[in-house]
Amino acid sequence: MKAVKIQVIEGEKWRAKADSLYLDYRPVNAERGNIFASDGSLLATSLPMFELRMDTRATGMTDDIFYDNVDSLSRCLASLEGSPYTYGGYRDRLLKAKKNGERYMLIQKNVTYPELQEIKKFPLFRLGRYTGGLIVEKRSKRRKPFKMLAHRTIGYVRENAKSVGLEGAFNQLLAGEQGQRLMQRISGSTWIPVNDLTEIEPKNGQDIVTTIDVNIQDVTENALKKALIKHNAKHGCAVVMEVKTGKIRAIANIGKTEEGSLWENYNYAVGASTEPGSTFKLAAMMALLEDKLVRLEDSVDLFKGQMEFAGEMMEDATYHALERATVKKVFEISSNVGIASLVHQHYKKTGNAADFIQHLKDFRLHQMTGIEIEGEGEPYIKEAFQDDWSHITLPWMSTGYEVRVTPLQLLTFYNAVANNGRMMKPYLVEEVQEVGVPLQVFKPTVLKRSIASYRTIQQAKALLEAVVETGTAKHIKFDGFKVAGKTGTVITNYRTGMPDNQKKYQASFAGFFPADNPAYSCIVVINNPVEKGYYGATVAAPVFREIAGKCYATHTAAHQAINTIKKPNLIAQKLPSEKVGNKQDFKEIMTYLDLPNKEKTKADWAVLTTAKDTVQVERRRFIPKKVPDVTGMGLKDALFLLGNEGLKVKTKGSGTIYRQSLIPGTATKGQTIYLDLK
Repeated sequence: MKAVKIQVIEGEKWRAKADSLYLDYRPVNAERGNIFASDGSLLATSLPMFELRMDTRATGMTDDIFYDNVDSLSRCLASLEGSPYTYGGYRDRLLKAKKNGERYMLIQKNVTYPELQEIKKFPLFRLGRYTGGLIVEKRSKRRKPFKMLAHRTIGYVRENAKSVGLEGAFNQLLAGEQGQRLMQRISGSTWIPVNDLTEIEPKNGQDIVTTIDVNIQDVTENALKKALIKHNAKHGCAVVMEVKTGKIRAIANIGKTEEGSLWENYNYAVGASTEPGSTFKLAAMMALLEDKLVRLEDSVDLFKGQMEFAGEMMEDATYHALERATVKKVFEISSNVGIASLVHQHYKKTGNAADFIQHLKDFRLHQMTGIEIEGEGEPYIKEAFQDDWSHITLPWMSTGYEVRVTPLQLLTFYNAVANNGRMMKPYLVEEVQEVGVPLQVFKPTVLKRSIASYRTIQQAKALLEAVVETGTAKHIKFDGFKVAGKTGTVITNYRTGMPDNQKKYQASFAGFFPADNPAYSCIVVINNPVEKGYYGATVAAPVFREIAGKCYATHTAAHQAINTIKKPNLIAQKLPSEKVGNKQDFKEIMTYLDLPNKEKTKADWAVLTTAKDTVQVERRRFIPKKVPDVTGMGLKDALFLLGNEGLKVKTKGSGTIYRQSLIPGTATKGQTIYLDLK
């Protein structure tokens, strides 16, 4: 009676219960979206990979079918590239699995799609899912085609670890929506698919297009790596930003691993909030200029580079022996004493100190940029006479101590100066796409319309340009275009009375180029250089120079088109003259070069002379059986003439003949003539 009740009356209930315990719809991950550079180059993509397993108790797999195919299947599996087992090893594993009734035996991991198509043709497996027992589970592997390029900024998403970079910030869009697949639980937490189909298809993730320029990124990373190796530095970063928009065209973060190799192990540009050193002097100088407390031509006492503030001695980085200098010169040589004394003199009172701090806030140096990726470091600007304020705080703040900013935050400030005061929000993503169709477009964002008056901005730009023209960074200036910027050096473990051999430094350079019409701003920060210098001018500035030079060379918008340049008037000194040769050759050349000319002879041989802005083609006379005058000729024409007169020719040099051994007009008797060319 009980058995009948369970099987017949309550049968449907218990069968449903059994299905709920052993069958379930399990999630299927979607294909993760791609990350592109601004030109469409792939920065990160998901490659489909497959994990192959075998159900030795598949419904249609009889013992006869299995044992008839096990040998040939083992041979095929052993032939796979990178196979971990021999033919005998695979055969033993398959026989053991069949004996034990394994339903989820691992065959191969990380199988590519072409390999999968071949494996499906193997003996036994080609009989299908329910007879051959092949279980195919799709996995995706994230790949970065450019390897280390922008590695930390692109980031990653991992289980049981904090997501970083763009992968983490845009994970929801990139991940897509999961699908569902009917799975059967066979033991513990092991689930196998009931069939090869997905009942509810997953929705693939969306793609994102970044602002990264792969060429500028490559230049930036290579320049930074070379500097880290040369100076045996701990780590460094460099960022290149488009001035008008705030688009980050390159962001490199490179540090040493425990093994001593270089890798992008942390986003220093975004996350490292440190004392910036002398690059912060621009903010101090702009505060003074904004309040009209100084003029660039004013004179400042420098006391040969040493000055005491409340019992603490401040020194300039290098000895200069100057007693006084103009404000402009003080900034050019990056005098700590000069900048600190000006700030201390004008802002030391309580109310005035608050004005100085307010200017730093006007420059937004107390706020984060709001960059898309997580982990941005918080800046730190003290409140006047609060937050451990002391009698030396103002002078030390003015030189980049007792404040903290990240490289990106400081670059955003410099970029605003380059952009005539308009501060742009730095950003890394331009678009979100689906199958190439834009779904979201991120446009430039203005953080502040003007951080200072037009007058102050123009003076600040002039100061930064002077640093490169005649100041601490004069060794990085270019002949073809101008750059503007500021060197920075800070002692990261500073304390009073510390011996020089125990000090650790951070070198930096921030600026923009071309100075007259800025296209890009850039900051370079290198931490703890221990060989071949440690100043910003010798460690960071050369990296900036290499980046600027290569960026300018490829930035066609910064170059004036040749056909728009006014054609200069020709002057006689720059026209070809005293050249001797075949008249017809001269005519063809001058026609091709569009040179104004006047023909004054019908003879075959001619000499060129100039009259004002015109080339004159005049006759060059040669007398038969006499040595001709071949000076001014090319070698080809000279050999023709001299050979016709029966002369033997010896030459030295290349170019145009400027001297001959036989005097012109000498009777020819088959002599040897020596020609010098240059």
